[in-house]
Amino acid sequence: MSRHVQVTFDAHDPRALSSFWCEVLGYVHPGPPGVDLPEGADPLAAWDEFLARIGVPAEQRDSRSAIEDPEGNGPRLFFQQVPEDKTAKNRVHLDIRVAPGLRAEQRMAALEAECDRLVALGATRVRRCEPAPPMSAGFIVMTDPEGNEFCLD
Repeated sequence: MSRHVQVTFDAHDPRALSSFWCEVLGYVHPGPPGVDLPEGADPLAAWDEFLARIGVPAEQRDSRSAIEDPEGNGPRLFFQQVPEDKTAKNRVHLDIRVAPGLRAEQRMAALEAECDRLVALGATRVRRCEPAPPMSAGFIVMTDPEGNEFCLD
C-alpha cells in the first residue's frame, strides 16, 4: 500500500513562501475547514476571516500555510513558521520537472525560460549544469525566497 506525502517547509513567512510555491507548481491554497469558497474567491482572505472568527490572534495568523495540487495528484506542501534562520544546505530538495521529453538546447531553453519567470517571482539562480549524457540531461539550481534549494529539471 502506498502512502500520501506532505512536504513541510520551515519558513519565516509561511504565507509569502506558500504563495511563491503556488506560482512555481500551479498549486492552490485550500479554503478553511467547513468553508465553501465561491468561484474566484481569495482563499487567503477567507483564511484571515476564518482565523479572526475563531479567535486566533492577529500575530499568529501567518504561522502556517498550505498549498495543494488542484488535480489532487501531487503532494500537499505545508509551511510552518520557525524563528531560526536557514543555516546550511537542504538535505532534501524538490526537482521541478519543467521540460519533460525535451533534449539538449531545446530542454535548456525551456529551463532558462522558467528560471527567468521564477527569478521575477523572487527566486535566485544559483548555477546551470550543462547536459552530460547519458547521466544528466542538464538542470538549473535555484533557491526560493527563503533560501531553500530546488532544481529546474
